[in-house]
Amino acid sequence: MSRIGNKPVQLPAGVTVDVKGAQVTVKGPKGTLEQNIDQDIKVEVGESEVTLSRPTEQKRHKALHGLYRSLINNMIVGVTEGYKKELELVGVGYKAVATGQVLELNLGYSHAIFLGIPAEVKVKAETPKGKNPIVTLESIDKQLLGQVSAKIRSLRPVEPYKGKGVRFVGENIRRKAGKAASK
Repeated sequence: MSRIGNKPVQLPAGVTVDVKGAQVTVKGPKGTLEQNIDQDIKVEVGESEVTLSRPTEQKRHKALHGLYRSLINNMIVGVTEGYKKELELVGVGYKAVATGQVLELNLGYSHAIFLGIPAEVKVKAETPKGKNPIVTLESIDKQLLGQVSAKIRSLRPVEPYKGKGVRFVGENIRRKAGKAASK
């Protein structure tokens, strides 16, 4: 197992962490996040850092130790800076329009796909002239943001021959050679 759990999490200015039983609440300038934690893992809040400790060296406790340390760190980063993911729609006629919390996608199917986005995630769709449409998702919750972006990506996965589909901006796609021309 990794030793990530032993590293203390630094608390930036303006962020407060409250522990009540098995519930950890992180408040910051961008909002508030909550996380339930296993009873075996102890969370101690100091002046400028949060430390976690495990009762034994069992494999389960080591795994939970690193997991909850990473989750608390992600919560602190989320309420201070926030998270952002950009998805690119590559294909002829692919379009995206965001109206409130509803994302309308045209991905080469015979119908448009309407996807409801959770209120915690801000969605923006833009089509720069001469480029592929880009859907930008922003949130303070890293887990929810990843889940929503994975759902959008699963609507039209990138195919390896022409590279068409929904991909993350900057993602490298392994391309395959097509059928060799025979004589």
